Amino acid sequence: MAPTSLLTAVDSTSHVHLVVGSNPLAAARCAKSLEVGANPILIAPSTAEIHYALQKRVDSGEVKWLQKDFQDDDVLNLGRAEVGNVVDAVFVTVGPREALGTHISQLCRRNRIPVNVADASNLSTFSLLSTHTDGPLQFGVTTNGRGCKLASRIRREIASSLPPQLGAACARLGTIRRRIQEEDHLSHLALSGDLDGEDSIDQTASFNKLVTEADLDAAKSRRMRWLSQICEYWPLKRLANITDADVDSVLQAYAVDPSTSAPLSTASLDDRNTPKRGRIVLAGSGPGHPDLLTRATHKAILSADVILADKLVPAGVLDLIPRRTPVHIARKFPGNAEKAQEELLELGLAGLKAGKTVLRLKQGDPYIYGRGGEEFEYFRKEGYGDVISVLPGITSALSAPLFAGIPATQRAVSDQVLVCTGTGRKGKPTVPPEFVDTRTVVFLMALHRISGLVADLTTHEPESAAQEEATEKIVNTSRRLWPKETPCAVIERASCPDQRVIRTTLEFVSAAIEVEGSRPPGLLVLGAACEVLHKSDAGRKWVVEEGFKGFEEFGEAGLEELIVNEGRPEAVVRGDSYGKDLKVAV
Repeated sequence: MAPTSLLTAVDSTSHVHLVVGSNPLAAARCAKSLEVGANPILIAPSTAEIHYALQKRVDSGEVKWLQKDFQDDDVLNLGRAEVGNVVDAVFVTVGPREALGTHISQLCRRNRIPVNVADASNLSTFSLLSTHTDGPLQFGVTTNGRGCKLASRIRREIASSLPPQLGAACARLGTIRRRIQEEDHLSHLALSGDLDGEDSIDQTASFNKLVTEADLDAAKSRRMRWLSQICEYWPLKRLANITDADVDSVLQAYAVDPSTSAPLSTASLDDRNTPKRGRIVLAGSGPGHPDLLTRATHKAILSADVILADKLVPAGVLDLIPRRTPVHIARKFPGNAEKAQEELLELGLAGLKAGKTVLRLKQGDPYIYGRGGEEFEYFRKEGYGDVISVLPGITSALSAPLFAGIPATQRAVSDQVLVCTGTGRKGKPTVPPEFVDTRTVVFLMALHRISGLVADLTTHEPESAAQEEATEKIVNTSRRLWPKETPCAVIERASCPDQRVIRTTLEFVSAAIEVEGSRPPGLLVLGAACEVLHKSDAGRKWVVEEGFKGFEEFGEAGLEELIVNEGRPEAVVRGDSYGKDLKVAV
């Protein structure tokens, strides 16, 4: 087995690093030297093409550029005076194929100067690790010359698995260690009578007790052992959230005689009489089928203290909510939408003030016509911006056409997708998009005013004078109108058991909805893509397709097992046939 490297951390403050070359790698080497507090010196001829980032550092005085060819004496004369002018490290960036790299490597080895030659581990005495830095916390990964890209990938994976703010926690734990050392040092000075000054403090009950050097050493050993146990046994997430108050609590616990008190634990800090900080989660429930929930949203459903759900969140998703969790369904109906929204925001704020985890559950994706951005801004203005999480959901704007067999994009048919709303703020009509023959348009919240929408798309005249005033627009007669024979599809309750698709054209879509009735939530898909996989039947104005069969081949066992394995027996588990005997948890 080939030997591995000896990994070390070098304090490079004020070191002199010699960088040979002027390419982008030389710029990166200079940047790294400056990052660790070293002084980089660049050696490259005046005729060399210098990298722009490197030139900027030279112009600012951060990097010293010696405009000449490399000479052997450079490694022995350009360093710090305290180490005999020998440079502390040499970086060769010209590559292993250049004879200069081999020459500098041999020169540095003879003089025992650390040297790194780009892409040549056999010529290097040290290599740079792919490092992650978070305050005082640093770690690096090396593959010992087997691939820097792989090392970078591994480093990113490790960093992403760590809790945030771990670097700040390292700083606070370092504060505990330093304060213990300072207190112990002062105790030794007091014992030996080396403290000067006349100021004193009140005497304690044990003031006259004989204190020996051995007692102080034992106390120091016990304190450091406790600190080591905290670092070793506390969960990393708990360590990452350690606060200044925790530091004080730990130091106070050190002063307690362990023979008369219980050891310090995470519970002793978590049980302090400090208000618990609430948390708000804005999550999308997807188009309807519970199997289309993200795992993150499913976990949020199971762990929330209170859930505020839109009225269009389907029963299959609501059935996953544990029975013990309070659920409030938005009371949104025509004329009450704004008040219902205000009510949900007030309920969410009340839950946050009570220290609860509040899940704001929305249909689709929270930021696609779901008011997610408005709600984020509301809670941020109330001072809770740092405890808001937003979880994406599969939007029906893209998934519903898929379930209806409509590819939103198709080569030679549709090269763009436009997502619109048919209803603007406070129910006002919106400005219609112009016709583009290679565009697929998806209209959300438009079926209740389908006649007006069709009129907007196919004519230059507004539906009414009130509409023209509401949209605050001048009629654009240059806008390309949509042909009435344009294929379209109405998709309602996408991915739910009672999904319905009406395939028709702009000319007959209003009549189709009038005859077939409405089954919200629904949307309208418009464009040539509607006929790519489903050709229209000649002579028929529209075709209606009932039911959803998208996941039959996968069965229902997967989600049932997931719910049971979460350890939540109170959660409702679906039967073998999704869509039967659904219950709404309200």
